Amino acid sequence: MEYLHHLQKDKQLRPALKTGGPFALKSKGDPYLYLMYSIMSQQLSTKVAEVLKNRFHTLAGHNRPTAEEVLAMPVESLRGIGFSYAKAGYVHAVATFSLEEDLSRRRLNRMDDEEVIAHVTRIKGVGKWTAEMLLMFCLGRPDVMPVDDLGIQQAMTRLYDLDPADSKQLKKDMLFIAERWRPYRTYACMHLWNWKDQ
Repeated sequence: MEYLHHLQKDKQLRPALKTGGPFALKSKGDPYLYLMYSIMSQQLSTKVAEVLKNRFHTLAGHNRPTAEEVLAMPVESLRGIGFSYAKAGYVHAVATFSLEEDLSRRRLNRMDDEEVIAHVTRIKGVGKWTAEMLLMFCLGRPDVMPVDDLGIQQAMTRLYDLDPADSKQLKKDMLFIAERWRPYRTYACMHLWNWKDQ
């Protein structure tokens, strides 16, 4: 794998490269649905998020609800299946944005990474981290560095002996280190997550 050959030049990253992979990036799924499911699963365990997603599909009557169908779901109905008021509002915001501004894969594929982040973070409830996960796991972009991700912070703190006490400096150090991984920072992150979990 070309990316592994490149990343192995970073000696401190090598332990993470040995614990799994090689990984392949796939461009898959509907960006509009990906953003809705990301919002649903925020601050929930994978198991609970899956239950909420299944209830959402039951409420919709199928597992690919359109923006119009989502907007037709009253907030109280969403609350009834376990959504908070905030999450119900955010899911509606994604649906509205999808209709008004276009969240199609075709549109997003014409944008570079920074343009995608700027576009989707205009949606209430969608932050930079969610936009970065969209780039990595829905659009299959190879060079994304989610510096705010707690798992990546913890893994890099251990591997590179960084001081996590000063958050601003930590992120600065992480970005500096990650420069040597370009143009494969997404792959490096996938290995870091995997290494940390093991």
